[in-house]
Amino acid sequence: MVSGARNTAPSALNAPVAKGFAIDTDGPAGLMWHNGAMDRLTLIDSAIRMLAIGQLLLIATVIGRGHAPRAIRIATVTLFVCICAYLTLATPLQIDARGPLWALIQLAAQATPMMLWIFAHLLFERPLNRTAVTAAGIILFGCWIGFGVAGPHANSLGLWLGILQRGTSLAMTAHAILIAFRERGDDLIEKRRRLRVGFVIVVGILAVIVLVIEMIFGFRHTGVGVTLPQALAILVATMALGAALLQSDPDILFDPSAITAPPAPALTPSEHVLKQKLDAAMAGGLHRETGLTIGLLADRLGTPEHRLRALINQRLGYRNFSAFLNHHRIGEAKAMLADPAHVDLPILTIAMDLGYGSLAPFNRAFRQDSGEAPSDYRRRAILQK
Repeated sequence: MVSGARNTAPSALNAPVAKGFAIDTDGPAGLMWHNGAMDRLTLIDSAIRMLAIGQLLLIATVIGRGHAPRAIRIATVTLFVCICAYLTLATPLQIDARGPLWALIQLAAQATPMMLWIFAHLLFERPLNRTAVTAAGIILFGCWIGFGVAGPHANSLGLWLGILQRGTSLAMTAHAILIAFRERGDDLIEKRRRLRVGFVIVVGILAVIVLVIEMIFGFRHTGVGVTLPQALAILVATMALGAALLQSDPDILFDPSAITAPPAPALTPSEHVLKQKLDAAMAGGLHRETGLTIGLLADRLGTPEHRLRALINQRLGYRNFSAFLNHHRIGEAKAMLADPAHVDLPILTIAMDLGYGSLAPFNRAFRQDSGEAPSDYRRRAILQK
């Protein structure tokens, strides 16, 4: 998110007390500050950053020791460490930002949008394109090396590297927000659904604002009048996330795959009736409808969406709506693939008939369910008969 360390702002530790004269800063806000007032704002900015970093490290520790899937824990902790690096690097304090430690902090800060992008994919169970991840990593690392070569002074190399790095970061951040928006209806646990979507969108919007400000004004020329609201916004978002996460509810953000759920009580009469309607709809092939969402299914069944979410998750045991749909779709696909009467039916046709928009998501769902490709399953099933 940044292309260099800040080293031109006045130091709050060494500056004199207010002299009573005004200076015109070169920052984008174009405000007039007294020396003493500016020093106090710088100290406030630094205190807010330290509070936010402490909160982020605490949350990262809790999540790292939690029951979430290992890949998500690693991505989450890495994302929070990258945000801490940005908070450290973007301080208005005068810092001699040289040496290998600051270079690593700069790399981590620049990696924040990429880690948010990876985190969103893992959180919402979206497949990661390895080619795209590799390309993004090469761009990130190449820009980091290039910034070191360009040095602290602005030149054409640094300018183009900044455009490339921030443009790539904006694209990844926007895609992370889009993933959260598109997948907002898939989670069956309402509290977790709201927090997941809110977290990715809030962090994404903050990252976009920071990137746009840096692209317009340049990283080194943003004064405390800009950095202070940024730090405050990150602190507020971090405290809100901490208040939600640091409670005795392991289900709040992640899928608690390592937690054994207690046996569900017997269905209530209303749940029993709703389950009968749901079973009848699935038997009638409603799961084959392309683009089916839990909202559309609730409308078809004539029931509130929250009741259907609770039934599918708490009574039937599915972690999200996609898992519920895939259970019915893949089960039917297996029957068709093993049927000698359909031996020449293209797999793409089967996927499309079952509601998948293309072959790729069908193949992923089938592999996740059976551990093998549809073509391998068909070959084995037909030859066994």
